[in-house]
This record gives sequence, structure tokens and C-alpha cells, in this order.
Amino acid sequence: MSYQLLTLLLLPLVGSGLLFAYRGQAGKFLALGLALVQMLVTVSMLCDFDSKLTVDSVLQHEINYPWLKSVKSTLHFGVDGMGMLMLLLTNALVPLIIVSSCKAASSYRNSFYALVLLMQFGLVGVFTALDGLLFYIFWEVTLIPIWFIAGLWGQENKRFEFTTKFFVYTFVGSLFMLGAFVYVYQYAPSFAVTDMYNAHLNLNQQTVVFWFIFFAFAVKLPVFPFHTWQPDTYTYSPTQGTMLLAGIMLKMAVYGVLRYLLPVVPDAIAGISGFIVIVLAIIGVLHGALIALIQNDVKRILAYSSFSHVGLMVAGIFASAMLVLNGTFTIEGGEGALVQAFAHGFNVVGLFYCADILSRRFGTRDLNQMGGLARVAPKFAVLFLVILLGSLGVPLTNGFIGEFILLKSVFDYNALAAIIAGVSIILAAGYLLRFYGRTMFNAGNDDVLAEAKDLSSSEFLVLAVIAGVVLFFGIFPQPIIGMVSSSLEFIYKAMLN
Repeated sequence: MSYQLLTLLLLPLVGSGLLFAYRGQAGKFLALGLALVQMLVTVSMLCDFDSKLTVDSVLQHEINYPWLKSVKSTLHFGVDGMGMLMLLLTNALVPLIIVSSCKAASSYRNSFYALVLLMQFGLVGVFTALDGLLFYIFWEVTLIPIWFIAGLWGQENKRFEFTTKFFVYTFVGSLFMLGAFVYVYQYAPSFAVTDMYNAHLNLNQQTVVFWFIFFAFAVKLPVFPFHTWQPDTYTYSPTQGTMLLAGIMLKMAVYGVLRYLLPVVPDAIAGISGFIVIVLAIIGVLHGALIALIQNDVKRILAYSSFSHVGLMVAGIFASAMLVLNGTFTIEGGEGALVQAFAHGFNVVGLFYCADILSRRFGTRDLNQMGGLARVAPKFAVLFLVILLGSLGVPLTNGFIGEFILLKSVFDYNALAAIIAGVSIILAAGYLLRFYGRTMFNAGNDDVLAEAKDLSSSEFLVLAVIAGVVLFFGIFPQPIIGMVSSSLEFIYKAMLN
């Protein structure tokens, strides 16, 4: 049994319980301490991690105990390259998100930090569960805390409207996934992920299962046209809630597509279903970028930008899957998606924090009422630019290599699709540089700028760490690629069995 993995699972759960019961004034410091311990445990796992292990191997970090014998479901957790990358993303971002809440701490009670840790518990479970039923349970666990975070600390006059829509979309999608998992179980020896890969389903059965599971992931990502909950939820949630949603939670679906969809229903993907998904993803890439161009609310610009970026990840994953099923073995789409998911997690958290800093300095989220901040906040201007360039995919930033690999994988599948998706890069330059130029260099209100200050110590820490990640993994992306390659080879080969 892996005591490190057991610690990752139990520490945030126990910490959440303690914070719910704690009545002192130091709740955020307790939450931050637990999150930092969680990160250190993750780093210790990473230091002795063998990236060549896959879910069909004897995993280096594994917990496997009998649970529900009547339905052949076990408490089986383990970590391969994909899971390790997602754990690193989750447990690195949570401490940054907690630190970012310092300026809003007066409105955040201990229950807020308890919910953040409860969500961290659910996320760790999602990324390590190797049993379909267990995966579904942790998938649902993550919905509960983020629903409360968005509803209780969201914008007052919108919170019930957008949280209900978000909850209904996500919960209904999850039920479709559960129904599909139960159906696959009827044709598989157990709920173990490798047994689900070997379920004997004909093409019609696989097609139905594909759309049931894909619906759940498409809502969470989101993929066009299942995205209508996202802009309002990202806009009206508290900044830290938006960070959790965009930075980590949508990565659950990227991971889920690779782990629990591609190898289970390969025949359905080889047919019209895979083609339809690629078309929907490309539509989403363009749709999100075009809508972002005309937005003036800084959070909505970033919401639609995130939607556009996710569409390219989905297109790359399915493009590689279609190529593999047509006889050309490649893992580039999966590689690009995971590299981009890791980069996007840090970049979008940084950008939403920059949007929060801007809205607090100017007292509004309206882009037209901002300007001139670079004159009085040079440190912020520099760090904001580095993070923005990462999101834009400029060479030597973390967003470049993943975007390049994704576009190449889509091009290998269909050149026209890659050209259409590539237009989004030009559009991204339009809305992101417009965002930066207006806030930093436009003529601003002198009275507002006289009151504005540069970054506080906590703000500088969060943005500096994220900017460091943007530059480090832009120059050295190979650690991520090397971490996930064996897992992806297993996933794509499983589609051929």
C-alpha cells in the first residue's frame, strides 16, 4: 500500500472536517499549511516516480482493497504518468488559490477553506481512481463544494440563477455517465478500468455508451454546444471559485476522456461519432475566440478564451484517436492535450487573478473603464504580460508546445480542420492583446490611478510563481512529455485490442 497516496487522499478530507469545526481566526493559515503539506507529499511521489508504469502494470503508488463484492467494485487507487501530472497540477494550484484569497479573506469564513480542501479531496480521487464506480463517486464529490463556493460567495444578485444552471447541467451529465458505466459493467468482469476496456460491446452498444459518457465530459469541459452554463458561472463565481473551475476542474474531463472513454468504445469513435466530436470541438474553438473578441467584462473574456482553448484539446485527442484506429499510431494528440491542460491550468488561474486585481483596483470589471495601470504598477504589468503571453502560446512559454502539438495532430488528421482551428491563434492575439493594452496603457482615470498601488506581497507571490512556471515549462517541456508518454501509448494501444 502506498502511504504517500493514502496521505494525499485523507489529508484534505481530514483538514476539511477540522476547518468546518474550527471557530478560530486562523482558518486560512491552517488550510494553507495542509495544502503545502499536500504539495510536498506530491513532490516526494514525483521524485521516485517511474513514468514507464501504466495502469496494467504493478503501479508504484497503489491502494487496492475489496469494497463492494456484490458488484465487483474495489477501492483501487493508483498513479501513472497522466495521474501524476494531474496530481501535480492540482496540489500545486490549491496553495496558490488559497494565498490569492488573502485580499478577500474578510468575506471568506473557515467554511470556505473547508470546501476548498473538500474539493481537493475529490480531485485527488478522480485522478487516482482505477475503478469506474469509484471514479464516478469522486466525480460527484467535486460538484458539491464548488456548488457551495459559487453559490455562497458569488455575486449576490446572480448566485442562485447561475449555480442552479451549473448544478443541473453537471449533475444530469454525471447521471448519463453512471448509466453508461453500469451498462458496460454488464459486459465486463468488474468495474476495474482495465476490465471495462475489455468489455465486449457491438458497434450500436458502443455508440450509445459513447454519447452517454461523452455528454458528461462535454458538459464539464465544456464542448460546444454544452457550454452555456460556463460564461455566467465563471463570471459570477468568486475569483477563487473560478480558479478552481477553470484551472483544475475542467481537467477532470480531459483526463476522463483519455482514461474512461477512448479505450472503452473505440469502434464508436472510429465511426461517425469521432468525426462529430472533432467538428463540435473546432466550432467551439472559433466560437469561443470570436465571442471573446467582443466582450468588455474582463472575466467573460477569459471565460470564452478558456472555452476556445479546451476545444483544441478535445480536437487533438480525437484526431489522434481517429488516426490510430485508421492504422497510423500516434499519441501526439493526447500528449498535446495533457501538456496544454497543465499549461492552461496555471495560465488561466493567473489570468483570472489578474482580472481580480484589475477589478479591485478600478472598482469594475468593465474594460472600457480601465487604463493606465502600468504607470503605477510596473511589477504587475510585467507579470501580467508573461502570463498572458503563455496563454497566447508565444514560443518559449508553456502554452506554445502544447498548442503546436495539438495543431499538428489535427493537421495530420485533416489539414482544413487545422487551418480553421489555427485561426483561433490570430483571434486570441486580438482579444488578449486588447485586454492587456486597454488595462495597462489606455488613458485612465487619474483619480483612480492615484489611489491604485502595485502588487502586495501575496499578489506578487502568486503571480511570480505562475510566471515562473510559464517560462520554465516553455523552455523545458520535456519533463511533462516524458511523464505521460507511456500512459498514452497504453491508452491508444488499448483502443486497438
